[in-house]
Amino acid sequence: LDNNQLTGTIPSELAEMNNKLKQLSLRHNQLTGTIPSQLAAMTSLTGALYLNSNRLSGTIPSELTAMIS
Repeated sequence: LDNNQLTGTIPSELAEMNNKLKQLSLRHNQLTGTIPSQLAAMTSLTGALYLNSNRLSGTIPSELTAMIS
């Protein structure tokens, strides 16, 4: 979903897609708000989670940083 000029917040409901996605790429859009900590439940993301080049605010949730350690 890169480069689609998506707007609004990242829905926490994306976490319900666990076991369906290996990679989630939302780069180069106009998403705002914070990164939902619920995304950490997406244990199937073995590829990557790309959120760069948006208008996100706040800090990266510790639940997500724990996924890479």
